[in-house]
Amino acid sequence: MSEEVQLVVFRLGNEEYGVEITQVREIIKMKEITRIPNAPDFVEGVINLRGQITTVTDLRKRLGTNGSDNNDQTRIIIVELDRSTIGMIVDSVSEVLRLGKNEIDSTPEIVSNLETKYIRGVGKLKDRLLILLDLNRILKPGEVEELSRMET
Repeated sequence: MSEEVQLVVFRLGNEEYGVEITQVREIIKMKEITRIPNAPDFVEGVINLRGQITTVTDLRKRLGTNGSDNNDQTRIIIVELDRSTIGMIVDSVSEVLRLGKNEIDSTPEIVSNLETKYIRGVGKLKDRLLILLDLNRILKPGEVEELSRMET
């Protein structure tokens, strides 16, 4: 039996992405975000998550993808990175699925000019492809600490 990875699948624009479920703490509906002056452009601001101030980033801006405007399908995926809690806005969350490690290819070299440092691989499903992200690489070293300071 091959090893499996359990993934949370979400959309940014027309593309489907997946992240390991072990990195996801929870998924919440979009809520009002308080802006922070002079924050990086991909940082939307902060939210109050059950008494904890949590920084929210826009994954669409961070990855340079064309997402849709926020609507009733927009979600914030709450993730744990370097012992910090960070929210990431996505267009929608569709499912949780299991993918065998043999169904995951490494990043194709043809896309090496893109931000492949964020990409862990490509998942092959019967009728679609899934871009697998490494959330530990979404934020550069030091950015997680910087975002954590915004929460205090």
